[in-house]
Amino acid sequence: MPMRQKFDRDLEDLRLNILDLGKMVDNRISSAVKSLLDQDLTLANKVISDDSVVNDLQAKIEEHCIRLIATQQPYARDLRKVVAGLKIAIYLERMGDLSVDLAKLTNRIGQESLIMPLMNIQQMSAKVKEMLDLGLKAYVQEDCDAAASMAIMDDEVDKIYSQAFEDLKGIMMSKPEQVHQANYLLFACRFLERFGDYCTNISEEIVYLCSGKRVNLND
Repeated sequence: MPMRQKFDRDLEDLRLNILDLGKMVDNRISSAVKSLLDQDLTLANKVISDDSVVNDLQAKIEEHCIRLIATQQPYARDLRKVVAGLKIAIYLERMGDLSVDLAKLTNRIGQESLIMPLMNIQQMSAKVKEMLDLGLKAYVQEDCDAAASMAIMDDEVDKIYSQAFEDLKGIMMSKPEQVHQANYLLFACRFLERFGDYCTNISEEIVYLCSGKRVNLND
């Protein structure tokens, strides 16, 4: 097989593995949030126990990227594809870790009556999943404009987080007996806000892949 043809096939394998990882992480975000909303401890424990699957796939992608750089010595756009793929996989794995952290909060709250409706968490989760879906599509299509638009969506996540922070701070100040659960819910909101930041980091890698320029979309 000609060298270029093999390299193109390797790049396609990289793309498919990253898409698989992205879909896996998307499902884990959904499951972790659902476990919290439904106070489903069984689902939470499954999210926690399945973390190794995400880690294994991320490690496989990392090894793939290192091998491509070592054996093919890519340059210009080809090198950017490998580097961007490597970093996107790292961000996705970190999102997987945050899903575990979120599921652990479900276990800490347990079956306690919730101190407030979790509308902010639902809204943030929906927006983050929308960002991740857009990011994966932009990665496949190498769509720089779509990737850059994710920064606006992240601003919306930040606004919801700020409101949730104020709501929970008010509960902690007025009802000291609810401080522990309020603190757990604040962590949950913070994790979801971090999901948005990681999605924006992914969008920065897509912009780099397409244009060769490094941009900061988290400002």
